[in-house]
Amino acid sequence: MSRRNGPHQTRPKSERACLVGVGLRGDKSGWALEDSMAELADLARAANAEVVAQIPQLLARPARTYIGRGKLEELKALVYEEEIDVVIFDDELAPAQQKLLEDELQVKVIDRSSLILDVFAQRARTTEGKLQIELAQSEYLLPRLAGQWSHLERLGGGIGTRGPGETQIETDRRLVRTRISRMKKQLRKVRDQRDAQRQNRARSRVSVISLVGYTNAGKSAIFNRMTSGGVIARNQLFSTLDTTTRQLHLPEMPGGSSAVLTDTVGFIHKLPAAVVAAFRATLEEMDAADLFLHVVDASHRSAVRHAAVVDEVLDDLGLGTIPKILVLNKVDRITDDPAGDLPDRVHELMSASRRYALTSAELGWGIDNLRGLIAEDLSSSTSKDAVPRAAQATQATQV
Repeated sequence: MSRRNGPHQTRPKSERACLVGVGLRGDKSGWALEDSMAELADLARAANAEVVAQIPQLLARPARTYIGRGKLEELKALVYEEEIDVVIFDDELAPAQQKLLEDELQVKVIDRSSLILDVFAQRARTTEGKLQIELAQSEYLLPRLAGQWSHLERLGGGIGTRGPGETQIETDRRLVRTRISRMKKQLRKVRDQRDAQRQNRARSRVSVISLVGYTNAGKSAIFNRMTSGGVIARNQLFSTLDTTTRQLHLPEMPGGSSAVLTDTVGFIHKLPAAVVAAFRATLEEMDAADLFLHVVDASHRSAVRHAAVVDEVLDDLGLGTIPKILVLNKVDRITDDPAGDLPDRVHELMSASRRYALTSAELGWGIDNLRGLIAEDLSSSTSKDAVPRAAQATQATQV
């Protein structure tokens, strides 16, 4: 009888990962390859991977294998020497690229989109959130199904191997399309329920405020400070995915009015289109907002670019005209006195915004000032309009 050398480990073993990124010469996006790779490393760790190595490369344009032949040979050697389990690429790979790389490297190859979907799948808690992730994963998988049956090619053809591979692919595609159709119907029901909730709020003339921002900017911490939310707030990417709404009391407004505050999913650089499409039912909750609180991690060196990503997504969703208050959060990490010296990036953000508040959700700094700004904006908007935007949106839907 063998002896046990220690307790049995039930926790999944971390996969050893190598990250690969390509920076394009002449790229004017403002994103440094170093910053994009650092964010990819955070995503990999959020998915419980151990980042063993990183390979960056500057190119005029991505190669057929995403990186150049020389770098590919370097990567193959690294995979063997470091016993890499998974290679993660910083941009979305075409299905043919992914298959070619797996054939070359003989290990699992995924891209940034697949990694984000994996992190989302771990974080989703509600039925709606899980549905949205499953839909995004299915739509991402559909064009990549052919690669799932590449093992049949190794049989060499001949009697008994002609046809079944292709038939299986088509069967799988049909099953995935059926599942996608079913999930879209279920999400339409969720959308109808949200519409009914919005109509109830509109009839009650309740103002709606939505928290928006880059992932890990501190939206959930702000939400908890301002309400009795109890939303998970951790220092990690996508700690919460599911939209949460709570009542927000505003004694600063005449008559001590109240509104509802909504916490939404965070955005990220290179957010996959499948994710945005799948989360449209959730993001549409923002369409009825009278005011956005755009939360930015002021302590992050890429704060300006993070804010720009959020503004771009809001513009793409047709929500760029909704009034905003810029919430520069986590200032306790850059100063002991919010009235003192602040980094240039914070001054750049403040100068570009009409309304802003310096806050620390962790310490409670600036929360009262933020409430005052919200009360001023809502008082101003309700004095101009007889009904809040939530009611206007409902009325427009009913016409």
